Amino acid sequence: ISDIPPGTKSLVLIIADPDAPGKTFIHWTVWNISPQIQEIPENSVPEGGVQGITDFGRPGYGGPCPPSGTHRYFFKLYSLDKALDLNSEAKIGDLKKAMEGHILDKVELIGLYHR
Repeated sequence: ISDIPPGTKSLVLIIADPDAPGKTFIHWTVWNISPQIQEIPENSVPEGGVQGITDFGRPGYGGPCPPSGTHRYFFKLYSLDKALDLNSEAKIGDLKKAMEGHILDKVELIGLYHR
């Protein structure tokens, strides 16, 4: 992670699969990540991060496991001008609402997973 905008107080990471049957499936939400972080090691929660409820029904990361075909996984990282006052019971709608009006910048990476 690099080139964080000046004034960033926290980062938000959302990982989602828009190709899941029925709806976009949320695999991970993490907010209040330290803007000084440079990478997120495997099997770790980023420094300062709070994990929210995913479509697996619990907080934490859930990896890709599409039923068939190729799915796109969107990794969206947001720079915010504040830390968010949300606990680990928050879902994607709560997170998006809390972010409104506080996004300084956003970057997106799309990975493909084929089953």
